[in-house]
Amino acid sequence: MRIGITGASGFIGSHVVDALAAAGHVISVIDVQPPHRNDIEFRKASVLDAVGLIEACTDLDVLYHLAAVADVNDVVADPAGAIDLNVTGTLRALEAARSNAIKRFVLASTVWVYSSAESSHSDMVDERAAMEMSAARHVYTTSKIAAEMLCHDYWSMHKLPFTILRYGIPYGPRMRLSLVMPVFVRKALSGEALTVSGDGSQHRKFVYVEDLARGHVAALAEVANNQTYNLDGSEKVTILRIAETVLRLTACRSEIQFMAARPGDYSGRDVSSEKARRQLHWTPEIDFEEGMKRTVPWLVEKLREEAVVTAPTA
Repeated sequence: MRIGITGASGFIGSHVVDALAAAGHVISVIDVQPPHRNDIEFRKASVLDAVGLIEACTDLDVLYHLAAVADVNDVVADPAGAIDLNVTGTLRALEAARSNAIKRFVLASTVWVYSSAESSHSDMVDERAAMEMSAARHVYTTSKIAAEMLCHDYWSMHKLPFTILRYGIPYGPRMRLSLVMPVFVRKALSGEALTVSGDGSQHRKFVYVEDLARGHVAALAEVANNQTYNLDGSEKVTILRIAETVLRLTACRSEIQFMAARPGDYSGRDVSSEKARRQLHWTPEIDFEEGMKRTVPWLVEKLREEAVVTAPTA
């Protein structure tokens, strides 16, 4: 199939490019930045440019929409800009797909949406969970819920088939250096204390990025039409455990310091990926320990390269 991917030059997107290309698909990167490899077609376009995006999506069978403001700190700093990109950008991507008669629209969403899930007798939530509009949540969460709703709207109004993928928290090589694991590694290497919000017990099922990318290939199955899937890790991992693992793998002796929890932070729900296992035959293969053994050395090298580049000259 001919597949376009917005945001394909980013952390997750670059791995999705690799996975889909390895599966034999013809890939077009739709982004403002060129892809990480030179054997992939690059169609320069912004999701905020309606006309340019429609032109960039010609001759595609499937459009994966990954372009978004994903760093919650960036959302806090510029909530209006985040809404523009995450919501209006999704609307324009959907319109580009509709205008080009694309056969499937695949949206990158997040398990953060479950911070709005109604309470139940079970701690486990799945794709059937109802959302409580009055729940305390982050603007980032709201933007993703709105993007999901737009996918449903374009199906009901225009019969544009969709698939929604709710990511757990991804990690691995090429991750943004502003994320928690790189921040911890940077602090450990410099001898600074590793700061943990709250008591560090907030958890997520972190998912290794190559496992997540495989889920995007699996989502092309016909059964995934107009469906939503959780693509989450297999084990609960606390923020405190991340800090402790970083210190062990870097052999650094920095302290761990606890600080006040961030307002609206996602404390973690036990999210089931059973539907993806059952319908898409997808399960994560890389556990947290192995994933960190692959990720931390890459981070150490990347941060040391960055330090050399930014070092003052005599």
